[in-house]
Amino acid sequence: MESWFGATSTHYFTLFSTSHLIVLTVALIGSLLLFSFKNKLKGNQQGTNWLRWTLLALLLASEISYHYWAITNDVWRFHNQMPFHLCGVASVVSIIGLLTMRPFWIQLAFFFGILPAFLALVTPELPYDYQHFRFWKFFIHHTAITWACLYLALSRPQAITMRSFFSTYSLLLVYAAVIGFFINPWTDSNFLFLMQRPTTTSPLDFFGEGIWYYINLCLTTFALFFIQYLLFRKFVKHS
Repeated sequence: MESWFGATSTHYFTLFSTSHLIVLTVALIGSLLLFSFKNKLKGNQQGTNWLRWTLLALLLASEISYHYWAITNDVWRFHNQMPFHLCGVASVVSIIGLLTMRPFWIQLAFFFGILPAFLALVTPELPYDYQHFRFWKFFIHHTAITWACLYLALSRPQAITMRSFFSTYSLLLVYAAVIGFFINPWTDSNFLFLMQRPTTTSPLDFFGEGIWYYINLCLTTFALFFIQYLLFRKFVKHS
């Protein structure tokens, strides 16, 4: 138990190893099942409430257990544990969205959470394999974020509009400016990977250097948000 919940482990994570592929498959199957039952989720029908509260419990348990692990092992650091990365923000807004089911939080969850969390699952910045708590926390948490954000959007598809696409993207730019100009420099952090790219292999490796890194980051995010909106409009809102 000590090694499983300890500060370190000798079992290191390997990208696309058997354990990684298994959790990716689970995340993908769950997402496909949610999409398959989208008509039953619309309007948050009574029979789907169990799923809403299960996802909420997973998100809360992931957040609380991660901070407990860090504090217990005396490794809690602002730049590591605060939920200021996009997936962390998505986790928080998903929790609020599941509690309130309000359109604003559903819109944020849809754009901030589905694709970023799934990309994090594909290329995780993770030190340890399944023999350690961090592996399970990471994959359960990011899978729950993906599913929760998808659940919210499928439950209230009318909340996802062209206006919400532009407003959410604009809000993200403001948030990124605050993080980049104030939070990261003041706390020596790398939230949103605005100071440097992830240490592991990721799509950000192709974004160039200097000002081009930020331009490509903004343009790619805009394009992904727009494509995500178009796909949702085609396969969900008009179905």
